[in-house]
Amino acid sequence: MVGAPLLQVDDLQAHVFTKRGVVRAVDGVSFAVGYGETLGLVGESGCGKSMTCLSLVRLLPQPGGRIVGGRILLEGEDLTKKSEAEMRKVRGRRIAIVLQDPLTSLNPALCIGEQVAEVIRLHQGLRGRGVREKVVEALGRLKIPDAAARLRHFPYQMSGGMRQRVVGAIALACEPALLIADEPTTSLDVTIQAQYLELLKELQSRLKFGIVFVTHDFGIVARMCDAVCVMYAGKVVEKAATAELFANPVHPYTVALMDCLPSLDRRLETLALIEGQPPDLVSTPPGCAFAPRCRKKMEICTEKPPVASGLGRSHEVACWRAK
Repeated sequence: MVGAPLLQVDDLQAHVFTKRGVVRAVDGVSFAVGYGETLGLVGESGCGKSMTCLSLVRLLPQPGGRIVGGRILLEGEDLTKKSEAEMRKVRGRRIAIVLQDPLTSLNPALCIGEQVAEVIRLHQGLRGRGVREKVVEALGRLKIPDAAARLRHFPYQMSGGMRQRVVGAIALACEPALLIADEPTTSLDVTIQAQYLELLKELQSRLKFGIVFVTHDFGIVARMCDAVCVMYAGKVVEKAATAELFANPVHPYTVALMDCLPSLDRRLETLALIEGQPPDLVSTPPGCAFAPRCRKKMEICTEKPPVASGLGRSHEVACWRAK
């Protein structure tokens, strides 16, 4: 990464305060994203990926969700210090988010033209014909065919792939510097997924926005991401450039995730699995959170949490075996 990063996250901690106790959903996460770069967040469900993304846009579940520590620097400005009124000017204009289910992201009672126009009116102050032209431009940018005729269509009149493109058009309408994509292809079939990812890369190449891409799919990671953070129990357990991670996965959790993938190079009767479940984030075990499921654990793993150590210029691992 050359120069100052677009996004710098330092020791981010986001907790949800409940009757059961404090859920440490994001527990000391750090990473950086440059202009035109894509960072992948991978891991099992419940490991903190989506909560990290919601923290970046200050939309944690309420009541109870709160950022309790760390910094989120977007182009040098700390978003954790901004008021809610100030954040409303940031969301949609400088940082935008695309969620995994477009049918629940879109308002079924409003036509798509009105939904795209909302963000343009709010952040660019346009009215009348100027808004309509910008909406058509935004839809056309996502390669929605006959964009002008689609303005009066409702979400239910469009396919899943087209709905996801509409959500993308809303997110990119004001050309934000950072796009958060929280499993945006989960509801799409493989062919449409490939088209959507290729379109996203094309737009990123042209507009130079950074992407935080959440996924379970290492195939998507290999195709989309410049760097990867593997998350477990609200922490980043391994962070590396994508090529380095695939060539040399070190943390037992990363290795286990990759072992679960089917491969054309070997014949397997059954796919491997990771025994057990992620820990309850209200009461995580002492030591390494992955230790109860780890086949390579040592005595120290159950006693003290590991601290991330560098294995090279672009590779960090939080594991006692990597010391």
